[in-house]
Amino acid sequence: MAEVNPETKVITVVQELTFNNTTKDTLTNFVLNDWNQAYHDKNTPMAGRFSDEFDRSFHLAKDKERGRTYNITIVDDQQSILTWERDNNFPDVIQVRLKEKLFPNQKATLKLTYSIKVPNAKFTGFGYGDKGKMTLKNCFLTPARYENSAFVKYNNLNLDDCVNALSDFDLNIKIPSHLVVDTDLNVIEKENLNNQTLYRCNGKNRLLLNLFLDDAKEFSVYKNEHVSVVSNLRDARLTDIQRAIVIDKVVNYVAENLGAYPHEKITVSQNDYDRNPFYGLNQLPNFISPFPDEFMYEIQFLKTYLNNYLHTTLQLDPRKDAWIFDGIQVYTMMQYIEEFHPESKMMGSVAKMKLLRGYNLVSLDFNGQYSYFYMLMARKNLDQPLGAPKNTLIKFNEKIASKYRAGLSLKYLDSYLENQVVPNSIRSFIYLNKERQTNKNDFELLLTKNSPKAIPWFFDKIINSRDIIDFKFDKVSRTKDSISFSLKNKTETQVPIPIYGIKNKQVVFKKWIDTFPKDSLFTIPRNEADKIVINYKNEVPEFNLRNNWQSLRGFRLNSRPIKFIFFKDLEDPNYNQIVYIPTLEYNLYDGLLPGIRFHNKTILDRPFNFDVNPTISTKTQSLSGKANFAVNQFNRNSSLYNIRYQLNGHYLHYAPDAYYTKINPMVIMRFRPDDFRDNKKENLIFKYIMIDREKSAFTVDENTENYKVFNAKYYNGKTEVTEHYNLLADLQLSGSFGKLGGEIQYRKLFNDKRQLNLRLFAGTFLYNNNVSTYFDFGLDRPTDYLFEHDYLGRSETTGLFSQQSIIADGFFKSMLEVRSANQWMTTLNASTNIWNWIEVYGDAGMIKNKNTSPQFVYDSGVRLNLVTDYFELYFPVYSSNGWEIGEKNYGERIRFIITFNPDTLIGLFTRKWF
Repeated sequence: MAEVNPETKVITVVQELTFNNTTKDTLTNFVLNDWNQAYHDKNTPMAGRFSDEFDRSFHLAKDKERGRTYNITIVDDQQSILTWERDNNFPDVIQVRLKEKLFPNQKATLKLTYSIKVPNAKFTGFGYGDKGKMTLKNCFLTPARYENSAFVKYNNLNLDDCVNALSDFDLNIKIPSHLVVDTDLNVIEKENLNNQTLYRCNGKNRLLLNLFLDDAKEFSVYKNEHVSVVSNLRDARLTDIQRAIVIDKVVNYVAENLGAYPHEKITVSQNDYDRNPFYGLNQLPNFISPFPDEFMYEIQFLKTYLNNYLHTTLQLDPRKDAWIFDGIQVYTMMQYIEEFHPESKMMGSVAKMKLLRGYNLVSLDFNGQYSYFYMLMARKNLDQPLGAPKNTLIKFNEKIASKYRAGLSLKYLDSYLENQVVPNSIRSFIYLNKERQTNKNDFELLLTKNSPKAIPWFFDKIINSRDIIDFKFDKVSRTKDSISFSLKNKTETQVPIPIYGIKNKQVVFKKWIDTFPKDSLFTIPRNEADKIVINYKNEVPEFNLRNNWQSLRGFRLNSRPIKFIFFKDLEDPNYNQIVYIPTLEYNLYDGLLPGIRFHNKTILDRPFNFDVNPTISTKTQSLSGKANFAVNQFNRNSSLYNIRYQLNGHYLHYAPDAYYTKINPMVIMRFRPDDFRDNKKENLIFKYIMIDREKSAFTVDENTENYKVFNAKYYNGKTEVTEHYNLLADLQLSGSFGKLGGEIQYRKLFNDKRQLNLRLFAGTFLYNNNVSTYFDFGLDRPTDYLFEHDYLGRSETTGLFSQQSIIADGFFKSMLEVRSANQWMTTLNASTNIWNWIEVYGDAGMIKNKNTSPQFVYDSGVRLNLVTDYFELYFPVYSSNGWEIGEKNYGERIRFIITFNPDTLIGLFTRKWF
């Protein structure tokens, strides 16, 4: 019996649980899942995952918005009170100790009473909303799965992977009469009782229980011969009849291809879809969506229905065996599109626009996007094995890339085996799950048994590894009637690969190569082919498609023509794509900088990139610009996962009447931990900076026009919502000076929402032969002689642009009498918030110049932390200058941090995914 109080957001539960020991083991305890406890406080495993993914909502929430399970009492059928406890490592499960052993084939009945404080639904979609609305899933205490002589213990990480034992449910739920209940259980009786309504529901052989409470009849029921669908999936522009037709179509297709749904009812809610939407272009708002309304609804319903169908049918471990759920879902979606919408494109109706038909992104088939979303991560060296547990995946892999690759992998196997082996095996596996508990080994054995060919490679190389696939032709010869070729396996990943013959864009032959004897030469009939192509239809999730074809016409070099495109496109293996796009930048000395940027970057990362941006300085009517050339080396199985070789060049004004030229070769070495979800970053950077500055009448620095600096940096840091730290060491060597500096930053968000920010900097000259202060450590505004910071007016000493602050060196905000140090400097910057983004700050330090004693300096004031490190304002109050706030020229003392770099700002939003 569960009684809901919408005002207090509390459900009072009296529960009887009968456990039938169908195992071969004698049990002394039970494990119950208590996933509602994950909302208890800011230190739960789920709270930690929110922090990892830069989601502040849970940490900053009020206590009344959280959830928990409390007042738990458990007695056995002898009325003995049983002890229970929470495991420190698994606080979201309860372990109940029995008074007597429970032998195989025996039953034990427990009586539980407890209260559930329902959390706010804004965190995960599950919990309470407005006007008494509640969306509930896995909120009750339920028996955990028993496997390999142990109960499965998992914490709630907001992954929809609770592992419950198969159970029969009898639920009586009492709610205020103005609310209604929708559920996937069978409602057998509804009784009105003094401003309350009692629902009596039941369900047999259930893994999950979904409950929806609302003050209006939000859900509709769509029934056909297979199942009753209870859904509130929204699309206001479709009529009830249109929705009913779509639902009937999808339900019939799934029943035909996967088997009948084992229960009478299934829920498909808007919340289910919102938690796992179809990631792609149809995420755009409806008013600019390139897809018809009915098609959008069809895809949304298909994805959500398949997800709920599989998770309520497959008796798998959804954390360890997530790839099977994802693979069957995406594979079935691909099959559905091929059958009902074979002409659909990734960008929908945009593909019909003549102006855009030349773009690969526009012309790509709808199912083609799955490969590109997976390859997006593979090209970044961030893909993970499909067989990895769901909780170890980074968010983009968990939500998108690994899901899509799982479906692509089954599609690959299906193409290789043919004869309906894969779809028949999937159907048999789903039927097997209706009979007993299963795991991934059962699925593997079933596929292997049904396959006419050996497929160990599929599990070894495709599922359980992150090996990449890349083939190219080594030697090709042809006669009028035959083609002979050898293949080069660039990654040595031994998997089958298809070879196609093409004539006038039509396939004239296809052959699978699945054995690779050393120095093997394959000969096949030509069938008048004029081109031979590896993996022409992209059945194999191959790393690089640009080296897959060979012309059979005269053996000319397979050079690709250059194709100029206006915006970044998907990679086109038939062309060398060069993107051109107008640009507009600004600095004080050049004014507006209109230009055209040319680069070869596509949506997928590439080993070699160039980026050239010539501009015109509107103030001087002369040319300027920037250029960048980079080669990426990715190491698949090393903590040193990326080495980037880069050459940069700048030609811009540094003063009103003078240009600077910067040439900067560099090597960046990036390291990562074995745990891809760990937000730790470790970099080692080596640079050689060559600067040539024209002389300027506006600057007084002598002998600083031309110089060369070797720079080595080491960075080690980790960033989460609740805590951030980084360590930076910096060595600079030049003919006239040598410097060693370092900084430590620490940021902590406490449970009371108080945030503390600390930064310690220390730097010393190893040698210094300069008279000018140009290369000194800057107390409040470094000169940026390496031209690395985004100064709007780098040579300004007065006016608004001189008030720009940069997080470097001393990072003081007040402009003191002594503003630099030519021997050593050490400073401490601190700030803490007093209300939301309003903070107080204080800086203190010691600076030492030649022929003077060390000097203690300090300042303090108010900080408006609007976007940390990107847009901030500093209002000095008191410093070594005395009281600053009362000075007449106070507006000139206000400092600001601002960042216009779009890549930097985009990183604020993408970091939660990668």
